[in-house]
Amino acid sequence: MKNTCLNENEHIEILGNDVGVIVSKEHTFGTDAMLLAYFSGAKHSDISCDLGTGCGIIPLLWKRDGSCKTVYGVEIQQKGYCQFKRSIEMNGLEESVFAVCSDLKDLKGKLPQGRFDLVSMNPPYKKENAGIKSEKENEKIARHETLCNLDDICAAAASLLKYGGRFCICIRPERSFEAMLSMKNHRLEPKRLRLVVSREGERPWLCLVEARLGGKSGMSVENNFVVYEENCRYTEEMNGILKLYREE
Repeated sequence: MKNTCLNENEHIEILGNDVGVIVSKEHTFGTDAMLLAYFSGAKHSDISCDLGTGCGIIPLLWKRDGSCKTVYGVEIQQKGYCQFKRSIEMNGLEESVFAVCSDLKDLKGKLPQGRFDLVSMNPPYKKENAGIKSEKENEKIARHETLCNLDDICAAAASLLKYGGRFCICIRPERSFEAMLSMKNHRLEPKRLRLVVSREGERPWLCLVEARLGGKSGMSVENNFVVYEENCRYTEEMNGILKLYREE
């Protein structure tokens, strides 16, 4: 990695394989983003796009793992976009990773339409008027549908994907039906479903869904992803996701 100047309240998280990401209090990442990057199963030859990319964690995880020929990350908030752009430069990935500052509802002319193999998004989990909103604007945008909703997200994904391309999303289980209905309304056929639980026997806290543009009906439900063993240690599968990150 190249040396880079950090702004106040920023630091570099080393992801492994000499790839890092600039994070801040406003734009950082959590387990859900790492699980979505893993679930998406990006391939080496994929042309991919992550919507609402924030600090760019999902595109950078894909590149760390040697996936994706070309990756775009779309972020509407200027600070998150600038963090991601500087991370691209820091990692020397300017020829294959591209930051785009845009509303996902306004991507025509900014990204090639109908060309992507894979689109992902870790969306706001709550409806605009659901729950108590944060006073901080960045948290409000990340957690509530203030700037986009599920229909907007699915419409954007459908416009970017080529026929048969994949759209991967993580969502709270209580909104999984709503998400899949929106997918179908935009010709995105749900094909894979995986629920995430903290421990065996507990209720799921996250739902991972993969849809295909123009796909035939029929969805496979995979085994639950379990984060912790009974002894509070990570499961073998979770350790596999964190291995490179924790080794640094």
